[in-house]
Amino acid sequence: MATVTVLQQVDTQTTTGTCRFCGAGLHRTFVDLGMSPLCETYPSAADLNRGEVYYPLHVYICEKCWLVQLEQYESAANIFSDYPYFASYSDSWLRHCEKYCGEMRSRFGLGKQSFVAEVASNDGYLLQYFVREGVPALGIEPAANVAKAAIEKGIPTLVRFFGTQVAKELAAGGRTADLVIGNNVLAQVPDLNDFVEGLRILLKPEGVLTLEFPHLLRLIDLNEFDTIYHEHFSYFSLISTIKIMEAHGLRVFDVEELKSHGGSLRVFACRAESRIHAIAPNLQKVLSDEVNAKLDRVEGYESFAGQVKGTKLEFVGFLVAAASQGKKVCGYGAPGKSATLLHYCGIGKDLIEYTVDRSLYKQGRYLPGSRIPIYHPDHIRETKPDYIVILPWNLKDEIMQQLQYVRDWGARFVVPVPRLAVY
Repeated sequence: MATVTVLQQVDTQTTTGTCRFCGAGLHRTFVDLGMSPLCETYPSAADLNRGEVYYPLHVYICEKCWLVQLEQYESAANIFSDYPYFASYSDSWLRHCEKYCGEMRSRFGLGKQSFVAEVASNDGYLLQYFVREGVPALGIEPAANVAKAAIEKGIPTLVRFFGTQVAKELAAGGRTADLVIGNNVLAQVPDLNDFVEGLRILLKPEGVLTLEFPHLLRLIDLNEFDTIYHEHFSYFSLISTIKIMEAHGLRVFDVEELKSHGGSLRVFACRAESRIHAIAPNLQKVLSDEVNAKLDRVEGYESFAGQVKGTKLEFVGFLVAAASQGKKVCGYGAPGKSATLLHYCGIGKDLIEYTVDRSLYKQGRYLPGSRIPIYHPDHIRETKPDYIVILPWNLKDEIMQQLQYVRDWGARFVVPVPRLAVY
């Protein structure tokens, strides 16, 4: 008999830890999503009679620096050393990255004389576009299985966890960078201060740092609660990001609002002493948006938990009604966010029969906790479901385009976040 280990939840207003940036006590709950296993652990068939460990998804707000955060229950080494996420499986994300590389080469004059370093470079999804244009580049990636794919593409890759130690070693070897990139990694860093200090060390005196991460303002506005999971230790506003950068001798000089991952920020920073990077007008615009949304005070965070509960009731109600009508429901995708969505809503194989994913690593495995099986996308054509729940909802347009053929038998698409929608 399989067992589930559950760590005891804590009272919602009890200080259980301190802010990973500023050290203040954490008293205020942002949202409590119950219990969930690590979202990127996909059991094999041999694991089905073994237990899984569940941890609290209890998110706190630091009332001193406004960093929203989870406590750390597992080490980064345990989570990321062998990782099932390969960025290159998303066509739209590759287009996003190719466009970024072209813009950075043009804006900052990057060429054969430059050096670009990416932290958490995954399978070379981004650096391949710099290498293609002859720009020297280095990826730094802790997951050996993912880094192997980058190396096979000809992307020089250092298989290490990034922090001040790695940055000092590179700097001592004369390998400071004109451009340092960190896409969707800042949230995944438990030791935030060591990581950001390392970014500063890795920068040349007039170098540029760009960081992309989901925008907390959009997470709240669009009710994107399923982007909260244990692998994401922190959730950033521009307000909190500027505080963190300034504490480590970095100055944020520009920001772009992106549509990726449900609404992200691309922050541009340089060393505090640099004078060649002027403050861009958009910085004040985004800060004003956050202040207007009250992200600099408790009131801006108070309604989120109620929004989340409303989405849960809608989604579960739809699936129960579909089941009572004898409809076949499957999922598309096996993203990390699906673990949070399914566990918070209490959904298993009785309501979503299976899901599919393009990742060869995930096919033949099962979603964590719910044990919903993961198949090749062709399984949809073979089984002809009535409804397809798009679990990576941020890619819904791309996925619906890929699955145009399901309209042949009248299947419909279901997107559960931000609010239930049926297409």
